[in-house]
Amino acid sequence: MKLGVFTVLFANKSFTEMLDYVKNAGLDAVEIGTGCYPGNNHCPLDTLLEDESDRNVYMEEIHSRGLQVSAFSCHGNPISPDKKFAQESHETLLKTIDLAHLTGVPVVNCFSGVPGDHEEAKAPNWPVAPWPNEFADVLKWQWEEKLVPYWKEVGKYAEERNVKIGLELHGGFLVHTPHTLLKLRELTSDAIGANLDPSHLWWQGIDPVAAIKILGSKGAIHHFHAKDTYIDQDNVNMYGLTDMQPYGEIQKRAWSFRSVGCGHSVQEWSDMMSALRTYGYDYVVSIEHEDPIMSIEEGFARAVTNLQSVLIKEQPSEMWWV
Repeated sequence: MKLGVFTVLFANKSFTEMLDYVKNAGLDAVEIGTGCYPGNNHCPLDTLLEDESDRNVYMEEIHSRGLQVSAFSCHGNPISPDKKFAQESHETLLKTIDLAHLTGVPVVNCFSGVPGDHEEAKAPNWPVAPWPNEFADVLKWQWEEKLVPYWKEVGKYAEERNVKIGLELHGGFLVHTPHTLLKLRELTSDAIGANLDPSHLWWQGIDPVAAIKILGSKGAIHHFHAKDTYIDQDNVNMYGLTDMQPYGEIQKRAWSFRSVGCGHSVQEWSDMMSALRTYGYDYVVSIEHEDPIMSIEEGFARAVTNLQSVLIKEQPSEMWWV
């Protein structure tokens, strides 16, 4: 395995400054945003698609430092009822797949998206209970009329370009659990898999090691995000896990994102690394920083230190003791 970082946390640095910072931190890879929610501070998407020489220079800046691109990421909502944002998300996703194809980057990360509850809806609607029955009816309509048709088309587009799609299992979107990921994959394309982020699993009550086993056994883990979650049980008792307290209200939040090792023990992170290796994922572990009580520099450094201590970098030896 290799250690990388989702470079949106260094948006205030230039492209080359960011690369130098990552290299000096001892990392092996970068995950680069190409638009939508992550922005595109380090990726002039249209320029790179249009000009091969610019594209070659861009990739050489990365490779000359001994780094690789683990994924291009364009998290948006391509099936949003907001038609303008849906179109932006869709176009950015297709362009990002094209860029990955042209540069040999194997994975594009994004969200599955979530539509409204009918064709004339103005806002997204995320059903989380099967009753009253209207909720189940909405969910059925969303999957059959919006989610599956969209990802059949995009899955085929990615397959034709030998690119894998890593959907982040994020609450608020239709694909947010191992079940919903595998269901969509079965109904659409094997190009679709998970960008597995344990931080979103913990607050849903899902054990990340179990999720790795479920998805890894199906070859459905395409990328991995390293971000932690602290769960405050006292606040869970008040607000529940589907907590709508603002992220900045840290004292009230049922859960908050944390740097690696600040929400769950390093032993638990070691267990995840072992499960990844056991179930066939031997690619990049990409640090994501959204810790509300640490600076970017301190949270990033904490994650690097903790992950370097548990990452499995070398191939296993022969079982000489057998």
